[in-house]
Amino acid sequence: MKKTILSIFLCGAMLTSCDMDLTPAGSLNIDKDIQSIEDITALRTQLYSSLRSATGGAYIYLTDLQMDQFNGTADNGNRNGTIANAVFNSSTGDFATMFANCYSRISSVNFFIREANAKRNSGTLSETAVAMIDRYIGEAKFIRAYSYWYLFNHYCQPYSADIAQAEHLGLPLVYEFAPSGNPGSYPARSTMAETLDRINTDLTDAYNALKAYEATDNSNCAPNAVYLSSFAVEAFQARIALQTGDYNTAITKASSVINSGKYPLAGVDTYEAIWTDDEGSELIFVPSASANEPFVGSIFGVYNSTTSATSADYIPSQPTVLAYEDGDVRFDAFFTGNRLSINGTNYVTFIFNKWPGNSALGTGLLNKPKPFRTSEQYLILAEAYAALGNTTEANKALNDLREKRFAAADFEEVHYQDNALVQAIRNERKIELIGEGFRMGDLRRWKQGFSRNGDYSIIDQAASNTSPLSGAVNPLGVTVSYNSGDFRYTWPIPSAEMDINPQLEGQQNPGY
Repeated sequence: MKKTILSIFLCGAMLTSCDMDLTPAGSLNIDKDIQSIEDITALRTQLYSSLRSATGGAYIYLTDLQMDQFNGTADNGNRNGTIANAVFNSSTGDFATMFANCYSRISSVNFFIREANAKRNSGTLSETAVAMIDRYIGEAKFIRAYSYWYLFNHYCQPYSADIAQAEHLGLPLVYEFAPSGNPGSYPARSTMAETLDRINTDLTDAYNALKAYEATDNSNCAPNAVYLSSFAVEAFQARIALQTGDYNTAITKASSVINSGKYPLAGVDTYEAIWTDDEGSELIFVPSASANEPFVGSIFGVYNSTTSATSADYIPSQPTVLAYEDGDVRFDAFFTGNRLSINGTNYVTFIFNKWPGNSALGTGLLNKPKPFRTSEQYLILAEAYAALGNTTEANKALNDLREKRFAAADFEEVHYQDNALVQAIRNERKIELIGEGFRMGDLRRWKQGFSRNGDYSIIDQAASNTSPLSGAVNPLGVTVSYNSGDFRYTWPIPSAEMDINPQLEGQQNPGY
């Protein structure tokens, strides 16, 4: 039973480095013998800690800095510049870390499921305890699916049905806890279809387990729940279905969440509290966090300085700022006018303030992750209906969301047709979900490229800047552009993983 953490996580979980800092928060203590239901419950708490880490921090900000909505400042010290400036390769450390963390989390889940099933089937537990473990196993399968989906949506090429069965375009799949130091036993990449099937199977199992538990206790089917519910599973299923072109499933799952009436959209009076207080009627799942428990770094601090009010590493581009209409509650919630000093010159511009720090979590400008919001479900519904040609329902979903982002006097219902509808939905995703890690997946799905925009002339004029702000952004960053099928929309399999696993030979992603 006893195994060293090193052998479990570095050999058994397909990790690529001997740096134990790569082990994510919440990795299970597998040096501990599992003897009781209390041990299983403690392991479940650690898995939730791991899920909390996976839904915040670098997991969401790396791709946003990689895309088109932000420009790095000229004096940001190249923080996150490798990815933001598109000079990454298969040896880039961020990619290796995220890859390793996901597989470490998967290994933890596999261990947990093995131990939980052993205890469940031991014949020593009451019916109540068995029902509780069934719930825990469902939660664990959700976490495994979440980890595999993150890998699939970043380290695999954009999904399409015509390549779903092609060999070695999916992920190496590990569903049993069987540590091995023998590289010959490591798996090759599966097909996309196989990977997606395993993700969806885990989510179906998770949904059924949580639905069964909720027949006697549905207290987590409510806003701001700190534990997973069947509605959180459906919200995730809707997201995956949209990304993979399964529009009917996307509609079914998103509609279930919306029509439950349990997670109404926040209105103009309560929207900003989603970000300042980490609470809101449309938050389907909010991982628990407290001031005395370190959990994730400050996302505010990725874009701005946490110690100097006049410093920023990344500022929103002018097109990003101008995308918001007058009266849109999101503008004031996400952006703040500020005076910056960049390389000794003063500028007035907007900084990104969507993650301003929750005072209840201390002074570190920390926020709880918010992985599933009803807002996203309306946008999923609108896009899926539009893809199927149902402009009536697509417009309804779009207008239902927009109505909650403006005061009544400022809202005007608009009904779009054809390409104008598609563009309106895409623009709404851009301005609603900015800074939440969706942008790269959206551009992958839409098969769209981009060119960064370093022009700030309108902001300069409004702010009376004597020096053009365009001269204060990183010149390398603003030259970045991606074509519609750019290979960089897919992250490389880390080179260390390619080196250690002989089954991956010839299976690196194109371009690397």
